[in-house]
Amino acid sequence: MQNPAKVRGIFSAIAARYDAANHLLSGGLDFLWRRRAARMVAEWRPESVLDLATGSGDLALAVRRAVPGARVVGADFCLPMLRVAARKGCGPLVVADGTNLPFAGGAFDAVTVAFGLRNMSSWPGALGEMARVLRPGGHVLVLDFSMPSPPFAALYRFYLHRVLPLAAGLITGHRAGYEYLGESIESFPSGQAMCALVERSGFRGARAVPLACGIVSIYTATK
Repeated sequence: MQNPAKVRGIFSAIAARYDAANHLLSGGLDFLWRRRAARMVAEWRPESVLDLATGSGDLALAVRRAVPGARVVGADFCLPMLRVAARKGCGPLVVADGTNLPFAGGAFDAVTVAFGLRNMSSWPGALGEMARVLRPGGHVLVLDFSMPSPPFAALYRFYLHRVLPLAAGLITGHRAGYEYLGESIESFPSGQAMCALVERSGFRGARAVPLACGIVSIYTATK
């Protein structure tokens, strides 16, 4: 769980180069991860979707393509990131903190969050807000980094703490933000620990789908 002012400052500083860094450092796999998540959302046939911590809007756009009839609202507490999303045609967009959402209870059929829950000041608090704004029987989807099992874990830690900050620093000019990224990934719950956290926060039937040898996972659950 993170310091909101620090996180907002990091993402404000890298907003202009955020997408370029993501695409290059993931080798383009981030497109596939979001497409997989959007297909899972489409299976729920939602009429309204909240994409929380929408950032530059890539998941919101993927969901809108996968569920063309749905109203997809993007929310983020970092205005420079929302400006990037707006230039891509995302909308409607709302400046909002994930732990204190300005939406009525039961307002959405589905809530998604990609690479954002990890950065929030309270993971249970944010998940509780997601549950609150979902209708009964609505669905949540969390796409985020996770720690793979051995033998990949050691290699992944080397990449996170040695390779990633250097490469991302060259792309964005803000190495410190990506040093934070590695630290936040290691402290974030993965697998069954994450499923247990989701179920303690107002959901049932949580399941984890690991991708790319477990460096990323998709978690889904029902209110």
